[in-house]
Amino acid sequence: MTDFWNQHSLEFLEMAMKRDYQEKVISCDGYGRKTRECGDTIEFFINRNGDRLESISYDLKGCLFSHACANTIIFLALHKSMEEAKQIKAEDIVTFLKTLPKEEEHCAGHALSAFQAALEDLVKTA
Repeated sequence: MTDFWNQHSLEFLEMAMKRDYQEKVISCDGYGRKTRECGDTIEFFINRNGDRLESISYDLKGCLFSHACANTIIFLALHKSMEEAKQIKAEDIVTFLKTLPKEEEHCAGHALSAFQAALEDLVKTA
């Protein structure tokens, strides 16, 4: 039996367990939602102040790896400009987490596509 707690980086464990930003937001400036064939769904809610992303929340029906990826996106994007947030790539998420299993790297792309949809919605409402 593998020891989950010792096989993952501190960054991965923190992002996988963190729930500070998990909430459904009724009113937001930008909203994005993506669902995979398996049914996993991620939603992002963004509010801005000028060109800065002032608050970012997410909700998901999915696995621990998706939580880790969603929280990493928020860590990388919160209080950044929209242009800076648009530069985030799936590889940045994988690199930050250090121990995201290869077979779960699709979670980074899935979370990122929902976040990018929220950024696109944010531009429409500007």
